[in-house]
Amino acid sequence: MKAVVIGEPSGATMETIMNVYPRHKAVVDKYVAKSEVIGIGPFNNMGNMAIFKTRAAAEKFVTEDPFILEGIVKSFVIRDWDDALLPE
Repeated sequence: MKAVVIGEPSGATMETIMNVYPRHKAVVDKYVAKSEVIGIGPFNNMGNMAIFKTRAAAEKFVTEDPFILEGIVKSFVIRDWDDALLPE
């Protein structure tokens, strides 16, 4: 079972987002290096989504991500996802 973090945008300006982005990317890179994140990126409404191999990784990520901690993401949910096409 994988876990998906879905974030809702706060309405922050692109300038504000880009000021926080380097710190966000450093956290993302840490999870990528540990092969814990499968995919991550924005929606066209400036919301975002990240797919993690485990719920534990997703839960840890949301406690570290500056986009969440600094209000770029207004709110988020973590949903368990049974990816029927890819093995665990």
